[in-house]
Amino acid sequence: MKPFQRLLLAPVALGLLSPVAASASELDLSGVNKYAASTSSEQVTSINQFSDVRPTDWAYQALSNLVERYGCVAGYPNGTFKGGQAMTRYEAAALLNACLDRISEVTDELKKLMEEFEKELAVLRGRVDGLEARVGELEATQFSTTTKLKADTRWVLGGLSYSGNQINDNGGNGYGPDAKGKFVPLRNAMAFNYDVRLNFDTSFTGKDLLRTQLRAGNFNDSGFARSNTVTPLAQLDAAFEESCGTGVDCGDVVAINRLYYKFPIGSSFTAVVGPRVRQDDALAMKPSVYTADKILKLWDFNGAPGAYSQVLGGGAGLYWKQPGKSGFNASAVYLSGNADAANPNGEGCTSYTNGDCGGIGTVAGQQSGTFQLGYSSKGFGLAAAYTYNGAGVTIAGTPLFNGLQPSIYRNGSGQTSSWGVGGYWQPLDNGIIPSISAGWGYNTTSYGGSVANTLPLDSVVSQSWFVGLNWRDAFAKGNALGFAIGQPTFVTAITGDNGDGIDSYDSNYAYEVYYKFQVTDAIAITPAVFWLSRARGELTNAASSANGALSGNDVSNGDTLGTFGALIQTTFKF
Repeated sequence: MKPFQRLLLAPVALGLLSPVAASASELDLSGVNKYAASTSSEQVTSINQFSDVRPTDWAYQALSNLVERYGCVAGYPNGTFKGGQAMTRYEAAALLNACLDRISEVTDELKKLMEEFEKELAVLRGRVDGLEARVGELEATQFSTTTKLKADTRWVLGGLSYSGNQINDNGGNGYGPDAKGKFVPLRNAMAFNYDVRLNFDTSFTGKDLLRTQLRAGNFNDSGFARSNTVTPLAQLDAAFEESCGTGVDCGDVVAINRLYYKFPIGSSFTAVVGPRVRQDDALAMKPSVYTADKILKLWDFNGAPGAYSQVLGGGAGLYWKQPGKSGFNASAVYLSGNADAANPNGEGCTSYTNGDCGGIGTVAGQQSGTFQLGYSSKGFGLAAAYTYNGAGVTIAGTPLFNGLQPSIYRNGSGQTSSWGVGGYWQPLDNGIIPSISAGWGYNTTSYGGSVANTLPLDSVVSQSWFVGLNWRDAFAKGNALGFAIGQPTFVTAITGDNGDGIDSYDSNYAYEVYYKFQVTDAIAITPAVFWLSRARGELTNAASSANGALSGNDVSNGDTLGTFGALIQTTFKF
């Protein structure tokens, strides 16, 4: 307590010592001193020494502070405090005197410390003044008072290796002869690629978010890219590809990858709207904890690439979350992958493939609508989602499934309905027990009109699933070990002429193992390997096409084409 605070207590002491019925000259001060001396032997150091004081007493905390912090409260010889008993003026005076003496001792100690460390305190004051000046300079020169930059870059050094009886079949699918004339995959080699993401996060109220994400990469010609015609399922999460038109390599070009505004509506609702929104930007939760350090892109869909198609385009979403750190939530999202079309309702716009056709809510729009219900907490989460995917929305899967999607086999009337169920569980403490994420997806693609190759298909059914395990702080604090297994989307049934019975060989499996070394808070090195058992599914024979497979040609259960990938991914965050 400071000296002036002691002065404030002086009137209280005078009031105690100067009653209406007696003057200061009439007060027997020797009685006060006698009482104080008689109670000094009963001075206590812990509130637990009072047998009649309970934690439920209304003044328990105040009494505890006086006893244990200042040591200026005495009890009665029998070990009681008698908190309900009336206090005599002598007792009040003795208590106040003891507390003031104790505070005086503390003040004297502080003065001695300040004198002893006078030089050090002066240095600290100088440093604080210097820091205040530097902060003022930074505030005057910062590029924005409302925007923060968060960025990361991932470098990937690795390659793919193929095995099986189809590695020598050129078939027009990316195969070619080596120096000795033997046909081998052209992409069976090492490559060095990068991905850069710059997030400019702006807030105007402290509760909203305007995100502008710039992204660049050079994976367009990599075997790890989605455009890989041999095994597109080998796409990495880091494999950013910017579309610049057919046959155009636009690697190393910085592009706007995200542009949306998220803001609260009341205490429970949040709205997301923008011209470049990805589906999961507008979902209240993601039912997986495996996605933080994944390598293959297909694990980002929680085992349901149809329900979680990650459509990127213009649109909006609204989600509700139960207040608190855990609870139920609901999300609704509508997006159009070609919402920026210049001629959405022009003549001939019956399909998204017609030049600049597209828009929002049109026949030619690459439309996707999602509704998700979920429950999330720190240790457990579960969600179920339904998504309508229209023409042009690509769902990751085997080449056979990709070929039968409405993106190719439709004239404006096909659609895919997708369901997904997924969840996670993670221990509250890191140890030998891993977190577990799992998901399952089911899709039905129907055709309301003739398809592009005139095959009379009615519908296609496909499924997918995955299980991912994460060990946090594996072998060392900050490191992580991960393992995932699953089946990317594969055809399980086809109805229509020439379609029955050709789907029995489309199943395939994918595996992934990685170990992340957290070198510093900003640098991580992650070696990883993965295996795709039959990434081309029923079209494993490179010479096969969707048409040939549907007519029963070139389909053999003995065809094999395994894909092994190995890489080292280095991540820098700044």
